[in-house]
Amino acid sequence: MTSSQTLKGIGSYILFAVAGTTYALPSGEVRHMEMVEDITRVPNAPSFVDGVVFSRGQVVPVVNLRARFGFERSPNDLRSRLIVVQSGARLIGLVVDSAREFVNIPADAIQPPHEALAGMSGRYVNGVASIGDRLILTLDLPSILNFADTLSMDLSS
Repeated sequence: MTSSQTLKGIGSYILFAVAGTTYALPSGEVRHMEMVEDITRVPNAPSFVDGVVFSRGQVVPVVNLRARFGFERSPNDLRSRLIVVQSGARLIGLVVDSAREFVNIPADAIQPPHEALAGMSGRYVNGVASIGDRLILTLDLPSILNFADTLSMDLSS
């Protein structure tokens, strides 16, 4: 059996917390993680965009996942992390409450989200994984980074 056969059906994920819930992104979508440093505000940005940071030689826009998911914001602290992800040719930072764990999740451990999550709150979730006694929501990065729906709502108000 080759190593690729033993890994078939298992995905590597980075786990992070936002508002007391554990979320996961495929590790292949994550470029790097770092502490949250000074964020420079940007005028007329969507409400969930905190601003920009200088990360590893590049200016990176910062999306606050608490705000993006509709939760109350909280101040960044020593546990807060900036998860830098790649979307096409762009890098985007995601501010989360904490992140420090990589796990392998078998594909059969991830179930589609329940239809009750199908509305606005669930549009970013593509699955629910059960690992031991933990429930982990796997996220759809393109949906999180699709600002068109939010911008149209901002323009209409």
